[in-house]
Amino acid sequence: MFIEQRLYTFAPGKSAGFDRLYQEQGRAPQERHLGLPVGYYYSEIGPLNQVMTLWAYESLNDRVERRERLFKDPQWIEFLHKARALVVMQETRILKPASFFNERLKNFVESGREKHL
Repeated sequence: MFIEQRLYTFAPGKSAGFDRLYQEQGRAPQERHLGLPVGYYYSEIGPLNQVMTLWAYESLNDRVERRERLFKDPQWIEFLHKARALVVMQETRILKPASFFNERLKNFVESGREKHL
């Protein structure tokens, strides 16, 4: 299992608009295909106007398959057309959990799936 960390930076004053748009149009299709995020955070101190998302995947193939399904979803594509205008920069990292954290991460992801069903 691993985590994909995605960091989006918005023009000043645009993160609130992104949040509204994501809640109304982006969240449902994203969670439908990717599952619940491990984390979804807005910056408060340090670089501002940023959102960081954390998504868990069983493998790189799992990530590819789920994201391919997401990018075929018309609702997601419609959201992206609006959201991309708000984004100034995007970064993506693949994070491997420490060996002692693997079981805790799996339990966390499973508990999210159970609550989502």
